[in-house]
Amino acid sequence: MPKRSRGLVVVSLALLIAIAGCAGSAVDLPSTGIGGDEGTSTLPVGQATETADSTSDRPSATPTAIPDGSNPWGTEPVVVAVCDTAGTDREWTPLVAEATAYWETNADRFAGFPVDYEVRPDASDPDVVVEFVDEVPECDDSTDAAGCAPLIEDSRQIDRPETVYVRTGFSDNSTVRVLEHEFGHTLGLTHDDEPAEIMTSQTVLYTEPQTDATERDFPWRDADFTVYVDDENASDPDGMRTQVRHALEYYEDGPDGEDAPEGMPSNLSFTTVEDPDDADIVIRPVESSPCGDRAASCGATAGEDPDGDGAIETYTSMRISLVDLDTDAVGWHVGYWLAYGLGAEDDADKPSPFRDASYEERRSEWWE
Repeated sequence: MPKRSRGLVVVSLALLIAIAGCAGSAVDLPSTGIGGDEGTSTLPVGQATETADSTSDRPSATPTAIPDGSNPWGTEPVVVAVCDTAGTDREWTPLVAEATAYWETNADRFAGFPVDYEVRPDASDPDVVVEFVDEVPECDDSTDAAGCAPLIEDSRQIDRPETVYVRTGFSDNSTVRVLEHEFGHTLGLTHDDEPAEIMTSQTVLYTEPQTDATERDFPWRDADFTVYVDDENASDPDGMRTQVRHALEYYEDGPDGEDAPEGMPSNLSFTTVEDPDDADIVIRPVESSPCGDRAASCGATAGEDPDGDGAIETYTSMRISLVDLDTDAVGWHVGYWLAYGLGAEDDADKPSPFRDASYEERRSEWWE
């Protein structure tokens, strides 16, 4: 029996970080498969081989050579069943039909033969079953895959029904992208084949829609923050450190009553670090303002956009810029932007010291 290769997609997510912006999850798919998760990065895909058991109980037959350019599936429509193994209740059939329609249009050009599909979700005798699963079974020793399909180059490799696995949790467009890629493998195409935009080992996948950071009560993954204070560039380093500490302690102690923004955790913690690359929050004085005309300070958040809607879903870092401030106003400005980064974008939602404070109030001991 011939060896069989199965394409797989390994989810290895890294996210692009953009100041006050976002980027989608990126994936790299080496060898045979496609992938994505919860920016541009890599999602590797490997190629697995499996030697079939020579003592199969299937009827024996004398192998015959398959002419190059012939359809290993034969001339009849390839019947595709759809199984929602994960129990999501999503409408998967239209997505499978979209992917098979792509190959009905393009298989002759790229695979060298035409193919017809008949998508019947509940078919009792399908040629292919597309299973939507929470986790793709291990494929090429990888356990965190987005898709897996057999690489079919010869009709003698086919053991009906063949199974194509696709992981749930992706957007409709990304799910179709995975399906197109995996069906390409069932037509004998590898990562080196055209069409490159479908079979390439790199692509971008997005999750199902997620709640944007600005709509979450708390837009960070956890309440433990590392903070870098660039006091070396401050006119009064000691004073700046003291002011920043007042702001951090204010939130560590937790505003009480009407001072507490809705949803803000009461167990916030802040640990100062010596390297800005190690910090979730960077606070620094600046000479040239990134904040706009006449702005005394500004805050910029960065984070993840796994669903690709152009909005950050989870913050991963924040930069607070202080523009030529009096030292005794530093704490108030830091506190103001911390409230913003913690989910209180509107001034009305911020703790009371940061609502409509006057020039004098910003320089007072507001933390008391």
